[in-house]
Amino acid sequence: MVDVCILCISEKEVAPSNIIAGSLVWVEDPEVAWIDGEVKEVNGEEITINCTSEKTVVAKISNVYPKDPEFPSCGVDDMTKLAYLHEPGVLQNLRCQFDINEIYTYTGNILIAVNPFRRLPHLYDNHMMAQYNGAALGELSPHPFAVADSAYRQMINEGISQAILVSGESGAGKTESTKMLMCYLAYMGGRANKAEERSVEQKVLESNPVLEAFGNAKTVRNNNSSRFGKFVEIQFDQRGRISGAAIRTYLLERSRVCQVSDPERNYHCFYMLCGAPPEDVEKYKLGNPQTFHYLNQSNCYELDGVDDSKEYLATRRAMDVVGISQAEQDGIFRVVAAILHLGNVEFAKGQETDAAEPKDDKSRFHLKTAAELFMCDEKSLEDSLCKRVIVTRDESITKTLDPDAAAVSRDALAKIVYSKLFDWLVEKINISISQDPESKFLIGVLDIYGFESFKTNSFEQFCINLTNEKLQQHFNQHVFKMEQEEYKKEEIEWSYIEFIDNQDILDLIEKKPGGIVALLDEACMFPRSTHETFAQKLYQTFKDHRRFSKPKLARTDFTICHYAGDVTYQTELFLDKNKDYVVPEHQALLGASECSFVSSLFPPLPEESSKSSKFSSIGSRFKQQLQALLETLSATEPHYIRCIKPNNALKPAIFENSNVLQQLRCGGVMEAIRISCAGFPSRKVFCEFIGRFAILAPEVLHGSYNEVTACKRILEKSNLSGYQIGKTKVFLRAGQMAELDACRSEVLGRSASVIQRKVRTYLGRKHFILLRLSSIKIQALCRGQVARHQYERMRREAACLNIQKHSRKFLVRKAYKNLYFSAVSIQAGMHGMTARNELLFRKKTRAATVIQSQCRRFLASLHYLRLKKAAITTQCAWREKVARSELRKLKMAAKETGALQEAKSKLEKQVEELTWRLQLEKRMRVDLEESKNQENARLQSTLHKMQLEFLETKELLIKEREAAKNIAEQVPVIQEVPVIDDELMNKLTAENEQLKALVSSLEQKIDETERKYEETNKLSEERLKQALEAESKIIELKIAMQRLEEKILDIETEDQILRQQALLSAPSRKMSEHLSIGTSAPLLNGHHAQLSSGPSKRFGREDGKIRRSNIERQQENVDALIKCVTQYLGFSQEKPVAAFTIYKCLLHWRSFEAERSSVFDRLIQMIGSALEDQDNNDHMAYWLSNTSALLFLLQCSLKASGSSAAPKPPAPTSFFSRMTQSFRSSSANLPVGVVCQVEAKYPALLFKQQLTAYVEKIYGIIRDNLKKDLSPLISCCIQVPRTSKGTAFKTSEESQGDSSPASHWQSIIESLNKLLCTFKENFVPPILAQKIFTQIFAYINMQLFNSLLLRRECCTFSNGEYVKSGLAELELWCAQAKEEYAGSSWDELKHTRQAVGFLVIHQKSRISYDDITNDLCTVLSIQQLYRVCTLYRDDNYKSVSPDVISSMKLLMTDDSEDDGGSSFLLDDDSSIPFSVEDVTGSPQVKEFSDVKPAAELIENPDFQFLQE
Repeated sequence: MVDVCILCISEKEVAPSNIIAGSLVWVEDPEVAWIDGEVKEVNGEEITINCTSEKTVVAKISNVYPKDPEFPSCGVDDMTKLAYLHEPGVLQNLRCQFDINEIYTYTGNILIAVNPFRRLPHLYDNHMMAQYNGAALGELSPHPFAVADSAYRQMINEGISQAILVSGESGAGKTESTKMLMCYLAYMGGRANKAEERSVEQKVLESNPVLEAFGNAKTVRNNNSSRFGKFVEIQFDQRGRISGAAIRTYLLERSRVCQVSDPERNYHCFYMLCGAPPEDVEKYKLGNPQTFHYLNQSNCYELDGVDDSKEYLATRRAMDVVGISQAEQDGIFRVVAAILHLGNVEFAKGQETDAAEPKDDKSRFHLKTAAELFMCDEKSLEDSLCKRVIVTRDESITKTLDPDAAAVSRDALAKIVYSKLFDWLVEKINISISQDPESKFLIGVLDIYGFESFKTNSFEQFCINLTNEKLQQHFNQHVFKMEQEEYKKEEIEWSYIEFIDNQDILDLIEKKPGGIVALLDEACMFPRSTHETFAQKLYQTFKDHRRFSKPKLARTDFTICHYAGDVTYQTELFLDKNKDYVVPEHQALLGASECSFVSSLFPPLPEESSKSSKFSSIGSRFKQQLQALLETLSATEPHYIRCIKPNNALKPAIFENSNVLQQLRCGGVMEAIRISCAGFPSRKVFCEFIGRFAILAPEVLHGSYNEVTACKRILEKSNLSGYQIGKTKVFLRAGQMAELDACRSEVLGRSASVIQRKVRTYLGRKHFILLRLSSIKIQALCRGQVARHQYERMRREAACLNIQKHSRKFLVRKAYKNLYFSAVSIQAGMHGMTARNELLFRKKTRAATVIQSQCRRFLASLHYLRLKKAAITTQCAWREKVARSELRKLKMAAKETGALQEAKSKLEKQVEELTWRLQLEKRMRVDLEESKNQENARLQSTLHKMQLEFLETKELLIKEREAAKNIAEQVPVIQEVPVIDDELMNKLTAENEQLKALVSSLEQKIDETERKYEETNKLSEERLKQALEAESKIIELKIAMQRLEEKILDIETEDQILRQQALLSAPSRKMSEHLSIGTSAPLLNGHHAQLSSGPSKRFGREDGKIRRSNIERQQENVDALIKCVTQYLGFSQEKPVAAFTIYKCLLHWRSFEAERSSVFDRLIQMIGSALEDQDNNDHMAYWLSNTSALLFLLQCSLKASGSSAAPKPPAPTSFFSRMTQSFRSSSANLPVGVVCQVEAKYPALLFKQQLTAYVEKIYGIIRDNLKKDLSPLISCCIQVPRTSKGTAFKTSEESQGDSSPASHWQSIIESLNKLLCTFKENFVPPILAQKIFTQIFAYINMQLFNSLLLRRECCTFSNGEYVKSGLAELELWCAQAKEEYAGSSWDELKHTRQAVGFLVIHQKSRISYDDITNDLCTVLSIQQLYRVCTLYRDDNYKSVSPDVISSMKLLMTDDSEDDGGSSFLLDDDSSIPFSVEDVTGSPQVKEFSDVKPAAELIENPDFQFLQE
């Protein structure tokens, strides 16, 4: 133990020794703890300070702390980087970090977590875990994942178990931090389990809702406060995989079950059960929480935003997940309900003296209900509460209890039952999790309550603060150890550093004998002891102890001076809460319960323990648990997370300085700072130290000094002593940083005076020169002005005469022009109107004519088209019907192969008959046409003659009538003499009748002739139609006959081949007369097609041999192909030879049309074995070229069966027939090149799908190989190599060997060029190369951009210039590679380009938010912009204005509420960004007609078809 005076010395050393006017300092303030200001006046030991809050404060020099004038506006992520490590500096840094939503900060290797009181899911997703995987502590921004990763790496590398201690007061976020740690450990060490099997880490996380329901409650400071300590052991095997876990709990707050302060709540499970579904409420006879004594002691029954009914169902589901059966769940809630009913049992005095009994019927109802729920006897339960059995040596004595003692017994039963229930839950969860007894290492996560100090502090706060005292001692030792290790690492000279220890407080509390806990146990052992006697015993024992005191005006309270401050405890309930025993009556009663679950909570005690009367207390048992915990922690390597609650209102964006400062003291952070101050609190990296204090020794910037000698030179000129220079840092004693800053300020002040003097001289001389020049200019101007006035007067006189002359001329000319223009305008208007009228009339006339002609033409054309369409439709329908019937007949005929000759002869006869009939029809048609024409001509001539005669007769009759009329007019009417010439009249009448009869007969003949003409036309049309149908039928029959001839030719060819093989196999036999045999030709798929060319039974054995030889021969061909293409065949005409050879063979063997085939499986197996060497990009590119080319050929050739609309004849079934047909149709079916369309069967389509998968796999292998090569280079490219100002000195690394900063970027360019050359050499389709480079650039963008957002040191102006130069190299590469291969790769870097463009802007403070979002950084989100702006720090260029930061913060808060807080980091895209159509549609694909196949196969006679 070290005396407190050491702290005083340290604090005095921290206090500044040379404060001058103009210095920036911190001074205490009762409202905001510390406030900054500028020293205005120094009067001895007192100084006057103008604060930033516009008030003036007078303070002593010893009570102020210096403020760093170069403190970054956004703070630092590690407080050991602070120039001044003191309370106000730490507080200011935490506040600056909190204002920019940076809730995590390091203090060395201690993580400080400030609760933001809102969800930030983007900080905890899987992508963020991947970023921290393998990153050194401090390399990225502070995060719990970094602490967890550091613990995991140390465990794996050093083989030492680890512990992570999470502490903080209620509401600081300890439980959430613990969850994040377990999630990360599960991410690092999780196993790949079966689909339905839950992993160990999942079970641990799933147990949280159950433990929170039964162990958490609402307190004054937190709505979900853990009222127990929890140590989660994550167990690992030798490979670093999670193999088991265990949960240890400490000091459940039992007293809360019976006693609740307002406005707190009891444990959550009680309220959940009261809000359960109606059937459960009725089952357990519950109701409103206000009706239960254990719940209505507080007025708080509900929590904001929490539905107890939903939480009840969620807890039930969590129990199912953990493995608690329905029967066990029923027993759990039976016990919870029984405790509530037990609390409503009240007692009154009974009939006997000092006897208690239930007060009324209500109490008896609750007693009966509790007995029913416990499934025990009601009378026995009543006796156990109201009586005690005292066992003596001779007999047992039953003693009655008074009402108060009975109530205490009731509460004791409720507390012990709830405690047993909680222990059972923890044990059940541990069984479900399954511990690993063979585990080699573990990582423990301790989630324990922080230091507590309330208005009323009872036994629970006493035990909690004892725990924190123990952990603080462990923490101090760890910090001291880390401090000494830092000194060893830097190899500086150091001696043992003394620090404040709290062992005296621990001795005061737990020392045996004579400690507070021992005295409390002693008081509990005596029945007559009370809290007054206990308090008096404490006063007498510790009256001289400096850590113990008695408050004024308090009779039973006592105060302990803890490391975090003084806490006053009330002893009223200390004795009751410390007693830890099970009443034998309660043990016997519940142990005999008919409910197996209740009886299992109270197993029978061992005989020794039941007979022994050894006293047990909560305090002693807690000391044992605490000692076991510390032993476990001592055996592990500790890591610390200190959780801070920024405000008591539990609201976001509120930072209360006093509250946070108190928590820093309670959390031991200030103790760690004091330990650092006892040694070397100020430490700076060489480059930072030189950059800040090089002005004290300017020669170090111009000489050949390295970093170490430069730092020594600066310190020597500053006349400092006691400092140390390590390997990478300068270590300064407390107060020396302030001295250096004072010297720096003095030098800057002198420099400012010199600068001011020179500037004033320059300005004075400049003013004099300006005055002299001005006077000379004024004189010259005056003389010039007088001369100009005289000249102007003369010029005006001459100008007046000219103006008058030209004015008169202008007025006369204007009048003439007006008249002339008017006359011309009138004439032109009249002429134009006349011409327009004439033109309009002509247009109307012409338009009417055009409309009439077009209308007539349209009507005639429409009528013609309708007739033509109807005729074509009728013809098509009839031809289709006839063709279908003939097709059916042909199909029926084609099935019988043996009847081919008969069908041929029959068809020939039909053709001859139809030909003869056609000729006959043609002759008849010609004769009919001739007779019809003759008859028509005769009828026409007769009709013409009759018409002429009729016209002549008609003319004669008219002439006679006119002559008669003329004669009648010429005869004078003198006398009427009746003259009648009967003969003439009769003759005329007879002729008239004859003429009429002749006309009627002629009309009849004309009608009859027209009718015959129409009938003849109809008959001729029908015969013409029949002739056309016969002609089409003849054509179809010819086609069918041609097909039959082809089939016969196939059979004959097959016969010839079989004959030749038979003759070769048996040359001694003469088989020419027996060659009409039936055999089956082998196909590629292993089946045989039956060929019948005549019955034969003599050569069955020979057929089998021939069949086997064909199969073996085909198998040998496949083997030869596989063997050939496995080798490197190279390229021909920029096309892969292997792919072309495979395609030609498959096409020739007609494998695409086979129902079964093994060649595809062989090829897929061959490609898979060729991809074993995945690290060789040249090899992968060769096969990518081959597989993509083969896929292109298949895509162009294959079509699924039934895809063609037009019906086709059945495909040949035999191997030879397919070969013959392919030879015949090759010239007709193939387009330019070698690709032809075939109907693919299932094996071919499956082969195409497998080939597509291999193309995607090879693509992914090449892409991932390049990513693997570029990853270390990119990590070096994100930050400019660290150098000091100028080129005056070199670092120790640079002195050994120089490396250009651009070498890493050049390495990236070389990797890209190497892959590009590989693609070009192997003729990889440019579309695939383009996609690979696009994804690679997206990967580079993701890595660079995420590093900018995660590393504060990367967001600087110089680093932006460095990255910008590298991006220029990449842009140049894209231009050289051309769009054919680079594509849109440059566009993928848009995030990094815009972020870097923002970093290298000089005047950031003048940029508005709209300028940033609309012009500079259009693709960045609000979160990303905010992150870049807040992380940016540079000594020469300021960041954006606070108004812009505020606007971003407001918008970011709104966006996070809308989208749930999306991540600001970019994700890596590992998808396949192309389809088969992209490969086949590549513009680089050319015809394969000039490609030369493999030379090795051409020499084989079976592969001669490759040369065709």
